[in-house]
Amino acid sequence: MIHIATWKRVLVILVCVLGIVYAVPNLLPQDQVDEWSESLPSWMPVNQINLGLDLQGGSHLLLRVDYQSVIAERMEGIADEIRTQFRQEDIGFTGLEVGTDGVALTVRDPAQAETAAELIRAMDESVAVSVGEEGALSVAYTEAAVAEVQNNSVIQSIEIIRRRIDAFGTTEPIIQRQGDDRIVVQVPGAEDPEQIKNRLTTTARLTFHLIDQSTTVAEAQAGQVPAGSELLPSRELNEAGEPAGYYVVRRRVMVSGDTLTDAQPTFDQNNTPAVSFRFDSTGARRFADTTSENVGGLLAIVLDDEVISAPRINSPILGGQGIIEGGGFTVESANELAVLLRAGALPADIEVLEERTVGPGLGQDSIDAGQVAAVIGLVLVVVFMILVYGLFGVFAVIALAFNLAIIIAALTALQATLTLPGIAGIVLTVGMAVDANVLIFERIREEVRNGRSPISAIDAGYNRAFTTIVDSNLTTLIAAILLFSMGAGPVRGFSVTLSIGILSSMFTAIMVTRLFVVTWLLRTRPKVLNV
Repeated sequence: MIHIATWKRVLVILVCVLGIVYAVPNLLPQDQVDEWSESLPSWMPVNQINLGLDLQGGSHLLLRVDYQSVIAERMEGIADEIRTQFRQEDIGFTGLEVGTDGVALTVRDPAQAETAAELIRAMDESVAVSVGEEGALSVAYTEAAVAEVQNNSVIQSIEIIRRRIDAFGTTEPIIQRQGDDRIVVQVPGAEDPEQIKNRLTTTARLTFHLIDQSTTVAEAQAGQVPAGSELLPSRELNEAGEPAGYYVVRRRVMVSGDTLTDAQPTFDQNNTPAVSFRFDSTGARRFADTTSENVGGLLAIVLDDEVISAPRINSPILGGQGIIEGGGFTVESANELAVLLRAGALPADIEVLEERTVGPGLGQDSIDAGQVAAVIGLVLVVVFMILVYGLFGVFAVIALAFNLAIIIAALTALQATLTLPGIAGIVLTVGMAVDANVLIFERIREEVRNGRSPISAIDAGYNRAFTTIVDSNLTTLIAAILLFSMGAGPVRGFSVTLSIGILSSMFTAIMVTRLFVVTWLLRTRPKVLNV
């Protein structure tokens, strides 16, 4: 253990230097770091540790994905398909009702019930059709299909939420699934929590429908809504905060918003804020067919069951591009809608179950408290090591400084998010960092008392303490790995810093301190070892 190969010396020095270089940006103001990043080469480290929600403030939301709304919507589609197919096959039916979990109807001729059931099964293989007495049919999704809808809805919602949050330009948002139908969203540094909540919970489902001109709004409000149509409010509000008007809209979606490829805020010919959009090839073809076949009719642009506008189709629109105007947009609302449309519509409604906002002042208090705890712990450790072990204690303290630099550098390089429990992990590491040195130094003392020479005592101390150091740190590391794999949020932050701290402590205690001790030993050649 006394002889240290040259490559090991170079490796220790290189790791320590890199630790300092990567840690330095965290000691500087953000403005100065930004200036450095513009002038320094791209390979130079200019990143800082990302602070978590509890340190820099922000928003915490617990969301629930209402996958039942997806099932209900699909059941509406199945009901429309039943109407169409049964008319084509001349199958009479009555009492068609659509519920949140299925469709119920009665075939007038019970002899046709099995044929009707087979037709429905052919429409969607994931539904189960039950045939009851006197031609009664019940249609519902199987348990496997419901589970698949639920899982897909949550996965798609997470991806769309991530896209929407990315538009804020925030750093290191935490978006993760919790349970079967819940999503945890944490956005550190959010300046407007209400805007985030509104952006995440807005479904932003854009569809294009034809206006049903076979009836009037007054008749529809009186309950005389034609089959296959529905009464929808205008998105614009009057002075009383109520919809400025209503429209009778055909349920059939002519063009869906999921075929959009881009949406941008713009201004119309009257210099009023509007939103331009562009379809992909499929959407462009459908939009062209719809406008070509319905010249003179009204096309309703519907966003989340509210009509933004209903312009008249004066001529076919063949370019796959259009503009949404007349929706009472402001510059901010037009930009917000464009962001939502670009990110895509949520597959299901989102409900906010829990909302917490952490102010940056509280986060700063947490940082200050963490810094005080770290400084107190560090000072106590330094004083103890120097008083008890003298020069060797000084070597251990210097190694401890490198240890902290390496921990901060590792968190910076990994762009890990530092939370308050993470600071607790660092503080704990400060206390644990000298454990290995204590084991080594006490072993060296024991060897000196047994009459060994300084070189022999140091060699035996490092050799015999090595196994104990590895065993003690390995058990703690296993615990930290289990915390990371089974925990979530703050628990993971604690386990990450603890794991990095353990590895760094072992390196600095076994390699860095040893390098100092061996270098001093070979240069001074002491006759007596005072440890």
